[in-house]
Amino acid sequence: MALHVLEEANRCLGCKIPRCQQGCPIHTNIPEVIRLLKAGKLNDAGWMLFENNPLTTVCSLVCDHEHQCEGSCVRGLKGAPVHFSLIENYISTTYANQMVKGPKPDNGRRAAVIGAGPSGLTIAVILARYGYGVTIFDSRDKIGGVMRYGIPNFRLPDSVLDDFAYRHLELKGIKFRPNTYIGTALTIDDLLRDGFQSVFVGAGLWKPRKLKIRGESLGHVSYAINYLASPEAFRIGSRVMIIGMGNAAMDCARTAVRNGAQFVTCVNRTGEIKASQYEASYAQLEGVEFLMNKCTMEIREDGVVLADSGVDAEGRIIPVAGSEKLYPCDSVIIAVSQEAESNLVSSTRGIDTGRSGLLTVDEDGRTSRPGVFAAGDAVNGARTVVEAVANGKRVAEAMHAYMQTLPLPKLTDYPDVPVVEFHEAAAQAEQVLGGQT
Repeated sequence: MALHVLEEANRCLGCKIPRCQQGCPIHTNIPEVIRLLKAGKLNDAGWMLFENNPLTTVCSLVCDHEHQCEGSCVRGLKGAPVHFSLIENYISTTYANQMVKGPKPDNGRRAAVIGAGPSGLTIAVILARYGYGVTIFDSRDKIGGVMRYGIPNFRLPDSVLDDFAYRHLELKGIKFRPNTYIGTALTIDDLLRDGFQSVFVGAGLWKPRKLKIRGESLGHVSYAINYLASPEAFRIGSRVMIIGMGNAAMDCARTAVRNGAQFVTCVNRTGEIKASQYEASYAQLEGVEFLMNKCTMEIREDGVVLADSGVDAEGRIIPVAGSEKLYPCDSVIIAVSQEAESNLVSSTRGIDTGRSGLLTVDEDGRTSRPGVFAAGDAVNGARTVVEAVANGKRVAEAMHAYMQTLPLPKLTDYPDVPVVEFHEAAAQAEQVLGGQT
């Protein structure tokens, strides 16, 4: 493995104008990382990767490299690009084992992060580097958000996120409050009341977008975001029809193959494959068929009714009358994106949203309510992990600047309450109950 990585690193030309770095949404200094590796300074290269991108181990596996760093590599103009994903994965996973540094001294301020997805985790790590007491709230039982519950394990193993939780959260003193949905029992107002000087909203898009057609509620139908969260819970049968042709559809298709489906078909109403070429090619290699230019008309117990796609005078895609056909299948997975849920925002005063339910922010992630920031899918819709990290870095700096303008919080309610040891409290309770415990 190391020899292979060095061979790939030696292919780097060290361009004075690094197109690879320009193509990276987070502007990783790829030439310098490779130079350090070739000089035998692996730990320095790892430190540079993690300082720039706390989720570098994740991004090395799931980034859209063909359209970013590797797609911009000058070597790719006439041949194969330098596969930096391979280099980054080797450096980051090896260096991660050296990361045992504890938390920075507490600066007396606290920040809350809603959502343990890529933007939320990035912000939590950066604020912890400044010494803030950070608590992450998430509706799921483990960190990762869409990275854990929306990306299949064969693409991003849970062990990568578990390792991140240990080295970046536990060792830095970042608290994680699982199974806690902000917007029901607890609200953003509660967090601000309890001494969090700043709140970041990074809740993902967990509400599936509907097709709004007949048959969508039938028992053999599921949505991509639900299926990917726990595919083993679904009985999909032998023949599976997937509506959609983006990356989520490819993940569903490849997961279905690994869970016993023998015939998997992805359907799209246009002739365009929205998924990356890399993911689409893997799906086809694993036997997934693509059915293009078909409008989904109705879902029935025994299959899906599709019609040929046409275009009207205004350029809109419409079904061609009389072309409807039934395509038999055992189950249907709808993979046409997700939307924002409204509870979080509707339970908080003074936060503006757009027509689609996404939060309205300025360029640094400030919402219309002072002290409340947002980024990631809650603002931009479904995007890539590395884009969420890039947005998170910018917002973390804005949160830091904001909190530095505030006075240190003081405990004003009952400041002189005496501390009672547990055994004293138990003795008092026993006395009150007359010895009946």
